[in-house]
Amino acid sequence: MNIIGIIAEYNPFHNGHLYHLNKIKEQYPDSLIILVLNGYFTQRGSISIISKENKTNIALNNNIDIVIELPFVYGTQSSDIFAYNSIKLLNELKVERIIFGSESNNLDLLNHVVDIELNDPTFEDKVKTYLDEGLNYPTAMKNALNIKEDINNPNDLLGISYIKAIRKINPSIIAETIKRTSNYLDITSNDEVISATNIREKLRNNENISPYLPKEVLPTIENISNDKLFNLLKFKILTDQDLSIYLDVDEGIEYRLLKYINESHNFDELISNVKTKRYTYNKINRMLIHIIIGLTKKDNLNMQLDYLKILGFNEKGQTYLNNIKKNIILPTTPNKDSLIYKYELKAAYLFEQATKKSLNNFDNKNIPIQKRL
Repeated sequence: MNIIGIIAEYNPFHNGHLYHLNKIKEQYPDSLIILVLNGYFTQRGSISIISKENKTNIALNNNIDIVIELPFVYGTQSSDIFAYNSIKLLNELKVERIIFGSESNNLDLLNHVVDIELNDPTFEDKVKTYLDEGLNYPTAMKNALNIKEDINNPNDLLGISYIKAIRKINPSIIAETIKRTSNYLDITSNDEVISATNIREKLRNNENISPYLPKEVLPTIENISNDKLFNLLKFKILTDQDLSIYLDVDEGIEYRLLKYINESHNFDELISNVKTKRYTYNKINRMLIHIIIGLTKKDNLNMQLDYLKILGFNEKGQTYLNNIKKNIILPTTPNKDSLIYKYELKAAYLFEQATKKSLNNFDNKNIPIQKRL
């Protein structure tokens, strides 16, 4: 049996995700699939439009055997941190392959990039030089790599981070790609498989999104109140004495936040006003979420991955977990004194504020969802 790991946010789960899972089952009929799931917030710093509990149920209903949690503190950081902790969790559960979507579908190219990043001692200095010239990080990285091929696509960039993490954690894990069939930047097409970005844009425009999702997904989509979150953010920015203590608040950007917060009426306006060439939209978005949650640089430095939380499993997954439980090093029950767990609960409470629903019992009870085949 092939033990396969995947990493996803399912914001929302759509036909492209179903295609990804079906391709895995087509290539590896005798497989067990383990998902590392980013829950209430995304790697780009946006709030999820589906709850962690509902995403777990959807995953178990669509050929995934075990779902484990990527904690908020790692799920809302840079691609390298996001990837490293995802791979570390999958390695705990003894996965043999990591299969991810890729725009280029060129594993040789992605491995070549990783070779340069890990083996060229001047690479980081080159990136810094280009950043100092005012380029954003993806462009600075491409220039530092000195390659012709375009790797400035979200899945390829994440794939590079996955491969780097595999090499550091367990080089025996095999990385594989599945060709991405939709363009992340496209927000207008109406093909059967479109990006989650396109789906969310159509949702904002009150368009019908049912053709792009399995029918069980649509009822789980939450009506997110970003106004509520923005008001909380505004309160924090205007009342905290020192914003620089929070993760990602660097290089004096707190002064730009204070300057523009009263001129801005929502997240997008604030990000647009604060944004510089050095600070990408996603980096600022993550920073704002860290300010609301109160994730400090000090806590981030002091945290270590100290548990592996199982969100759900089916009978096949339960049998596998029972077979390997003696070889799992991390505790599979959250330590309630853990900083990681405390921030996870904060994320759950913040999700409640945005959805106006009581949803945090899933995190307080820590009881995995069990699906019978």
